Amino acid sequence: MHIQAIIFDVDGTLADTEDGHRKSFNKAFAECGLDWDWDVALYDKLLSVTGGKERIKYFIESFLTGYTKPGNFEEFVRHLHKVKTAHYNTMLREGHIPLRPGIRQLLTDACDAGIRLAIATTTSPENVATLLQQGLGTDGESWFDVIGCGDIVPHKKPAPNIYLWVLEKLGLPAADCIALEDSENGLRSSLAAGIRTFVITNRYTRNQGFSGAAAVFDDLSDLDNFYRTTGMPLPKRQISV
Repeated sequence: MHIQAIIFDVDGTLADTEDGHRKSFNKAFAECGLDWDWDVALYDKLLSVTGGKERIKYFIESFLTGYTKPGNFEEFVRHLHKVKTAHYNTMLREGHIPLRPGIRQLLTDACDAGIRLAIATTTSPENVATLLQQGLGTDGESWFDVIGCGDIVPHKKPAPNIYLWVLEKLGLPAADCIALEDSENGLRSSLAAGIRTFVITNRYTRNQGFSGAAAVFDDLSDLDNFYRTTGMPLPKRQISV
């Protein structure tokens, strides 16, 4: 197949962000006077739910037995998530969350080959914009033809909605695209949209199930192998990451 577009997940795929998110949640809890603390083991369980606001609700409903929700629960959750997002974007701007190995070179090579770039993620638009600006420069968002993120669709991953939305905006059939994901929920989402999907694991997802993935990689440090596996054209220059 001739690949027309690559659709990227963000958290855990473009950058190893999950621990930054975890620490930012904890900072938000402390700032809001809550004694909650999400350690690595707990956050690993919470990642079964996509979306930050959804993750807070899941934690309260499944792990805080006896907790009495405030009357304005939805606003309470939105405020917590807003505070968390501010802490997370500070971490991004301070350079604590770089792009994963090989990602910037992959984006460059894809553009050089005339392959379009897109994003399909559940994270907030502010998070995406700041990450791209830090990793790719002030025009980072302009590298991507379509950016689908946040709450623009009613159902988040593993539902296929965000990928279907991106495909519609690209004006391409699923068969002309590939997706890059890092998690089982993301893989289920892209596969449900009919997109051939490659998985790049991280510390939180490496033991998840990836049945249906076209291939699974630890990272993209060997881009030459990635291009051969996906069918992307090899760049004429020497591969470097």
